[in-house]
Amino acid sequence: MTHVLHRQINHTYPVAASAQGITIRDSTGKDYIDASGGAAVSCLGHSHPDIIAAMRAQLDKFEYAHTSFFTTEVAEELADDLASHAPEGLEHAFFVSGGSEAIEAALKLARQYFVERGEPQRRYLIARRQSYHGITLGALAVGGREWQRRAFAPLLIETHHVSPVYEYRERHADETPEGYGERLARELDIKVAELGGNNVMAFVAETVVGATMGAVPAVPGYFRQVREICDRHGILLILDEVMCGMGRTGTLHACEQEGVSPDILAIAKGLGGGYAPVGAMLLQDKIFKTIAEGSGAFQHSHTYTGHPLACAAALAVQRVMRRDNLLANVRKQGVYLARRLQDRFGNHPFVGNVRGRGLFQGVEMVADRGTKKPFDPQHKLHARIKREAMARGLMVYPMGGTVDGVQGDHVLLAPPFIVNEADVDAIVERLGDAVDAAVASIG
Repeated sequence: MTHVLHRQINHTYPVAASAQGITIRDSTGKDYIDASGGAAVSCLGHSHPDIIAAMRAQLDKFEYAHTSFFTTEVAEELADDLASHAPEGLEHAFFVSGGSEAIEAALKLARQYFVERGEPQRRYLIARRQSYHGITLGALAVGGREWQRRAFAPLLIETHHVSPVYEYRERHADETPEGYGERLARELDIKVAELGGNNVMAFVAETVVGATMGAVPAVPGYFRQVREICDRHGILLILDEVMCGMGRTGTLHACEQEGVSPDILAIAKGLGGGYAPVGAMLLQDKIFKTIAEGSGAFQHSHTYTGHPLACAAALAVQRVMRRDNLLANVRKQGVYLARRLQDRFGNHPFVGNVRGRGLFQGVEMVADRGTKKPFDPQHKLHARIKREAMARGLMVYPMGGTVDGVQGDHVLLAPPFIVNEADVDAIVERLGDAVDAAVASIG
């Protein structure tokens, strides 16, 4: 009998006992390759001595100081570090404990910004279907994962959704990728016009879609057009890089590859690498100045905002990434992982698409490659793949509802930035066996 309310109440979980590098060992002595970084979190792997040493050094000074009384040296250093490597104009940071909190903070900051600018009529949020922005009520409202929103619909604020960038299924045969992006941008522009440009507060999007669809990048030019639409109507662009950011796609911030800078950027997961619960909201100087010259206070806070231990972990993670040139390894191993996945699954009868960027790759399952028909959701293929992978000592991050919230299955891979080619080979080999066994179990 457990007193823990686990994610799956009737599931028996192995007990994690120790971890080192890319491997977690359970209490029976079985090892698992962490090919998903948990949930794209463990970017440096487990038990990294430099991160542990930095956290210990902070504990030797003090463990906690509430931000209504003090700032701390480590929080100031982390903010300086993030600002110095951020996309243009993102010069300030607000620290939180995770991704959902970062999105909640972004939504509230956007609203406060317009109120203090004398535009209180701006209340509408636009996001994309098949997105995920977090599990708290504000983040759930702006997210587009319908099966998760449904039970809580009466509690959610009003939001509006447009189509995601889902080239594999939704680009027309006669469209170029750029033309497809232009069509999606027009859809956003039409939605803004429908709501009234002066009434829209922000457009929220994952730069590379994560868990809901499985590492789906935008087509070329899409985000530059989105940025232009937002600028034309005075709408804030909020990019969610909680999962895809902080080096995961091969650049520190995924939006660097899109050639855009958002007004607000949400980061977490890889920011602290799993060593402490930490996230951040980065904001443009224009937003900071509006509030600084207005009320003088962001009307939002948490007990653990800027927690010294979390900031120490995050700062150490960033320094190790640069010292060890790990972004270069993400790019190198990302190319190799994509190639190995194509080798293994490119002609697989039940894999329709392999996509992603860097060490952020997705494999979409189909019952029929020609028609792209997904498996019957009743089979819960994604859960079968996870079970078969765990049996083979492999952690991956599968999800169902890929296509529309009900149909579709995919597997997300997000291994630590320290992987080498041998690690990648082992990951792909075990995943291939797990997929084959899972499909065979359907009969």
